[in-house]
Amino acid sequence: MGRGGHGLARVPVVVRAGAAPLWWLGVLAAGGGAVPEGITGRRIGALAGAALFLVTAAVVAYARGKRYDALAREATRAGKHDVLQSRAVTVRNWRRGHRWWLVAAFLAALGSAFLVPVAGGAVLAGAGAGLWLKAARLGRREQDGDVLLWVRVDWLGRGAGAPGGKAVRAYRTTGPAAGDAAPGGARRRATAAAGARR
Repeated sequence: MGRGGHGLARVPVVVRAGAAPLWWLGVLAAGGGAVPEGITGRRIGALAGAALFLVTAAVVAYARGKRYDALAREATRAGKHDVLQSRAVTVRNWRRGHRWWLVAAFLAALGSAFLVPVAGGAVLAGAGAGLWLKAARLGRREQDGDVLLWVRVDWLGRGAGAPGGKAVRAYRTTGPAAGDAAPGGARRRATAAAGARR
């Protein structure tokens, strides 16, 4: 970027990007996984799946929570030459970078149904639910601080990695009107132009 600016992606949008594909792939895998009897039987598989869904959602939702909080507390104001990446581009980059991982996870979840029906799909769906919860938690933090949280795109890497990963050294902030995503990463109803008032 010119004059020392950087491309910035919204932190909750990156977190939330995998929620929908994981959820729907998990639902499909759980539905398909209910067909075989498996080793444990469908009833035990469904009960195990319900427990695994809750555990996975909780683990994903609170994973690296202290790291996210620390980065948010120490965030600095975005510069006037920084470029705000749109929500659609951020989501697309994440999904492109993880598409083969998503396919492999879906196939593994389907295959696991021959051992424990439903359970593998429930784990995927739980991971999706956990990402939604994590993004919502970040959204509440944004609302409390009346700012939006951003991360440098180059720190995420080509695969649009986790915004709480080791490569991420700091977050940046803008005012709540910037960008085209609401606090928490959802679509903004009254869409503002990317890079709007900071």
